[in-house]
Amino acid sequence: MVVHRIKMFILSLVCFIVPVHSSQLPNATIMDLSYKNMDFAMNLYRKIANYHDKNIFYSPLSVSTSFAALLMATDGLTHKEILQVCNLEQLDVDDQPQLIPRLFQDLQDNISHNGSLQVEQSMALFIRQNFEVEKTFEDDLKIFFQADINVLDFGNPKETIKSINDYVRQKTADKVPEMISTLNAMTQLLLVNTIFFQGAWQTPFNPNFTETAPFHIDNYNIVQVPMMFVEGRFYTMEDEPLGARVLKLPYKDGVSMLILLPNENMDYTMIDDEINATMFLNWISQLKKRKLEVRMPRFHLEQSYLLHDILPGMGLKSLFTYSADLTKLSKNKDLTLSEALHKAVIEVDEVGTTAAASTAVHISTHSLSMQFFINRPFFFSIYHEETKSLLFMGRVINPTKN
Repeated sequence: MVVHRIKMFILSLVCFIVPVHSSQLPNATIMDLSYKNMDFAMNLYRKIANYHDKNIFYSPLSVSTSFAALLMATDGLTHKEILQVCNLEQLDVDDQPQLIPRLFQDLQDNISHNGSLQVEQSMALFIRQNFEVEKTFEDDLKIFFQADINVLDFGNPKETIKSINDYVRQKTADKVPEMISTLNAMTQLLLVNTIFFQGAWQTPFNPNFTETAPFHIDNYNIVQVPMMFVEGRFYTMEDEPLGARVLKLPYKDGVSMLILLPNENMDYTMIDDEINATMFLNWISQLKKRKLEVRMPRFHLEQSYLLHDILPGMGLKSLFTYSADLTKLSKNKDLTLSEALHKAVIEVDEVGTTAAASTAVHISTHSLSMQFFINRPFFFSIYHEETKSLLFMGRVINPTKN
């Protein structure tokens, strides 16, 4: 039997699992979806963090959007596993098969409705000539994800690779110049999702005050980094039980970066094991404005992840095996997903950022010092304020490493 392979490329934190009730949410809202995506994002983050103690950066929205699209192509066990791993089980309503894709469509519309906000997400399907895709799946991709459908001559891999990389490069404003370098001869289809964000700080850092300063990776390793400086009124709070401080740095037009800085005596890996979606929302709700001097390293991260190596450990197993149920994608039953790649890039400087990519928490707002000095490993998230949707998440252990 010949098994055709599908390659899926996704462009674009930890495992605190909120109990999932069996009840469905037939009247689910964008906020319900954002919360589900947030929990998935943190579960995925924890899984990535288990692999290494290095920098992390990825787009949870890009990953979840891609697998939401793939939901429409799957059935049986594969469908159930995607729902479970992506934390979408409660949104899967028996008599509303289009509820989940519609919620993703509504979320995207809500994020992009502000014309001055530069958050652009796009999806494209690249299909081998003579490979027949089910019309319902193709139509739904266009309707709910505004996907571009492209038929390419996969027999000419050089031109196919160029076409796909050109698409990604154009959608990410040249931040990801090369998404793929090779193409499996058995590949029948590629699903590509891109997300691009470019934001200017509401209160920019003054480049004249940027100076070289030490960044403490751990008790034994120190690197010198360009440390930015800004003084102003910012939203901040302290989570005493967690042992960390939180700072919100807003961009223009409704997107913010939330920074979680562990206390000096706190091992960041301990916080890795604790933070979750409920905490994130509580931090946002408890922020208080005060005058602060903020020092933050300038950094650039470029990260790639093989999701087909990571997601099976979270429970998504059948999709990457010969038992994958992709019967809603094509009548050809001999299909499997061979690869799921994620690549994300972020640049943070004085002007702003360019990125192409339930436990009770006892929170106090005790008096903080007048400085917020980010000179040790920290976590950060870039989120859409109105929907609380996480666009990007990351961890900076060494800002000098790409």
